[in-house]
Amino acid sequence: MEYLAQIVFILIVAVATYILVRRIRMIRKGILLGKDVKINDHKKDRWRNMLLIAFGQKKMFKRPIPAVLHLFLYGGFLIINIEVLEFVVDGFTGAHRAFTPYFGHVYPWMMNIFEFLAVAVLISCVIFLVRRNLLRVKRFHAYEMTQWPKLDANLILIIEITLMLAILTMNAADQHLQIRSPEHYPASGKLFFSSLLMPLFENMSTGSLIVVERTAWWFHIVGILGFAIYITYSKHLHIFMAFPNTYYSALSPQGQMKNMDAVTNEVNMMLGIQTEAVAAPPSEEIGRFGAKDVNDLTWKNLMDAYSCTECGRCTSECPANITGKLLSPRKIMMDTRDRAEEVVKNMGSGGKGLEDGKSLLHDYITKEEINACTSCQACVEACPVNINPLEIIYELKRYVAMEESGSPASWNSMFQNIETNFAPWKFAPTDRFNWANDLKAEKAEK
Repeated sequence: MEYLAQIVFILIVAVATYILVRRIRMIRKGILLGKDVKINDHKKDRWRNMLLIAFGQKKMFKRPIPAVLHLFLYGGFLIINIEVLEFVVDGFTGAHRAFTPYFGHVYPWMMNIFEFLAVAVLISCVIFLVRRNLLRVKRFHAYEMTQWPKLDANLILIIEITLMLAILTMNAADQHLQIRSPEHYPASGKLFFSSLLMPLFENMSTGSLIVVERTAWWFHIVGILGFAIYITYSKHLHIFMAFPNTYYSALSPQGQMKNMDAVTNEVNMMLGIQTEAVAAPPSEEIGRFGAKDVNDLTWKNLMDAYSCTECGRCTSECPANITGKLLSPRKIMMDTRDRAEEVVKNMGSGGKGLEDGKSLLHDYITKEEINACTSCQACVEACPVNINPLEIIYELKRYVAMEESGSPASWNSMFQNIETNFAPWKFAPTDRFNWANDLKAEKAEK
């Protein structure tokens, strides 16, 4: 019986690790459905982006109040997990507060910092719950925020609150046990926040205190492992995905559209800028124009989708959405991720994968949505983790225009005018400066 707890702990960790690794592989498959693209330039700039935006939360501070709360939540999550290392060591070795002998007088300071962050996380989560469910902030209740996204956000906040309460409860019971059984519960020093809960356990027997302390310990460690698995199915995957996503995000100026090489080469040859000798080899297969499904996008587009926080800042800044159009950049990212997940699931279960009769365009995202986009870059600027919904919208628009010829009639007229007259308007290039001649004539008359 002495080693039973250690055996159970090792089994739980092993099962959780197996599930987590399997889930990570599925996410990787989903991202790699996209086309390959090389992103390995300007590494110093990319590391700076990752540190400032993902770790430093730079873009969050455009809205200071939620930014401060989120900083407590995010910072607390990262730092409190240092304490989890002690939980893991205790679980494997059967010790209790294994770090106490090695940190000496520093240990109580560390524990008080962890408890402060736990309380900060707890308060932040409560405020976020109030904002979502009582104040009902508009961007959290858009039409794409169906039952699951709303439930997911609330579940994460409730889980965080419960885990923080477990830490404080464990420490409060532990401080009583340090007085009653110092041989088994080494002194951890005075802990301010958990000591406020000590009166709740004052009249309990030693046996009951041990049950409370052990229950809270097991609840927290199992909760952390369960949380790690759960977030791979949740929007909170961004806790991890934000780092690689900001590293690989575009460094080029916003608004710079990526042209298709095949089309650029053809136009350059038509204009005599490029000779046929330097054109792409004829044997090289030209792929689909634009994107119809997730495999037509790049792996970075799909990484964007898996990194989406569903915060809705992009949609709340989108002028098309604000004026009542159907477009929601957040929905574009959610739909892209859902489609990638569906394809990977189908492939894993022996299904047809991409050949299931569905596609990202039409089945998930409609032409009405993408046609409402003005390419203003507001969504790109607003995203706190450098997601670019506009790139996906561009590719879907390209497919509609170049493969389906399905753009609105007024757009097709504009395209034709640009092709024949080199301007969106229907007049000959030779007449382009007639308006200037008229101005000169009027000036001469005066």
